[in-house]
Amino acid sequence: MDDPQTYYDDHDEAEWDRLTATLHGRLEWEGTVEELAAELPEAGRVLDVGGGAGRYAAWLAERGHDVTLVDPSEGQRAVAREKVDERGLGDRVAVEPGDVRDLDFEGDTFDATLCLGGPLSHVLDADERAAAAEELRRVTVPGGPVFVSVMGRLNWLVLYLVSGTEHLTRAAELAETGDYDRAFIDRLDYDSMFTETHFFRADEFEALLSEAGLDVDRLVGLEGLASVLSAGPLRETAKELSDRQREGVRALVDDLRDDRTVADMSAHMLAVCRA
Repeated sequence: MDDPQTYYDDHDEAEWDRLTATLHGRLEWEGTVEELAAELPEAGRVLDVGGGAGRYAAWLAERGHDVTLVDPSEGQRAVAREKVDERGLGDRVAVEPGDVRDLDFEGDTFDATLCLGGPLSHVLDADERAAAAEELRRVTVPGGPVFVSVMGRLNWLVLYLVSGTEHLTRAAELAETGDYDRAFIDRLDYDSMFTETHFFRADEFEALLSEAGLDVDRLVGLEGLASVLSAGPLRETAKELSDRQREGVRALVDDLRDDRTVADMSAHMLAVCRA
């Protein structure tokens, strides 16, 4: 199991493709940008924390925002620079090294702040997660929108069930702690293809943000009930859906997006907040 920085260095281009390559990824992307479009100011400075390969940064810049993308992965930053330059957006997007736990900016610097896809999920220490959430609030102007998405615990457990994995013997432990870390993997005695992650429950996620001083407006289930389509046995089924069936999936996800139970079950849950 690689640490998060090494993992994302090794999956640099794949992270750019992740949000468009599958129905599952597109649901995450489409749900997120719809929320951003509804809540962002028309213009201003936006901080994209853990912005990875730059999908959201490029989208923001194309809409006229001035974006600062920070990410600890050198590989991800290289892809982000390449993608924004290809689109002629280099004058609107600054790409810098940075860590959500200690953002190198003055307070009240940005009109909006993003932390999307799960950067908080890769902060394993609870105190450090609290510090990271406080950083997101600190750098955002009072009243400015803050968008944070994390990886959901219930979905990960459902994937274990659907896949029929032999690791179900440890599922109760993961259900209790949410910590998919080196110690957990060592007890399973297998080589994980993923990286260290803390998987969230909805109440825990909301409490973390609220205690950091963020006003949480709502939680959104990005993939919702369709999260299960990423399970190994169902991936081929998802690829074979007709256009009409895909639209039906999207409609179901959209209809239940604000249902708290569905958000708790989603692969990614998005918190729409104000600083």
